[in-house]
Amino acid sequence: MSTPHNQAQVGEIAQTVLMPGDPLRAKFLAETYLEDVHQFNAVRNMLGYTGTYKGKKVSIMGSGMGQPSIGIYSHELFSQYGVEAIIRIGSCGALVENVHLRDVIIAQGACTDSNFAHQFELPGTYSAISSYDLLEKAVAHAKEKNVNYHVGNIIASDIFYHFDQGTTQKWASMGCLGVEMESYALFATAARLGKKALTLLTVSDSLVTDEQTTPEEREKTFTAMMEIALEIA
Repeated sequence: MSTPHNQAQVGEIAQTVLMPGDPLRAKFLAETYLEDVHQFNAVRNMLGYTGTYKGKKVSIMGSGMGQPSIGIYSHELFSQYGVEAIIRIGSCGALVENVHLRDVIIAQGACTDSNFAHQFELPGTYSAISSYDLLEKAVAHAKEKNVNYHVGNIIASDIFYHFDQGTTQKWASMGCLGVEMESYALFATAARLGKKALTLLTVSDSLVTDEQTTPEEREKTFTAMMEIALEIA
């Protein structure tokens, strides 16, 4: 069985999937960390791989950029392929001074400017949060690896280029640690389908100091976050 966006057959994808936004990061991860690797998807070049890590079956697949994209891929993985947990491993911009380049943010929850949750016809505003057991494991592994990490809220925005330069400062004033574009949709989809989700983010740039990493660094050097996710999986 395949979907419009995934050519995998049932059984080719593990119950836990790591999802970077960049499909090339998925390729790098699979080739670097997994054994007995099999590529299960190349539709729209959204590369997906399954292999083993320390003897356990793990899958890694790109999600693309933005909430509509991860909403599609996560929904199909959860509902069509028997996936039980998705761990997003992405990059983000830091919104506060004490979160530095290459620090890891473990997202406890995701705020948003998106209308993604409107489809659920809820009589209010939905708070999208991660699965606590995955978060707890991520914190334990981050401590074990002596990683500089932060736990808290992030903002999952539909907009990359904000014309109002004060927008991100307003989210920072509410305690948001970083800004990215996917996690709210992932957390909401997982909740609606009774599945688990977590987001780990490496700070690729700072909206406070204007420091930033290169595209190649984002693809290949954010290994601390990747290793935490693999240990959880």
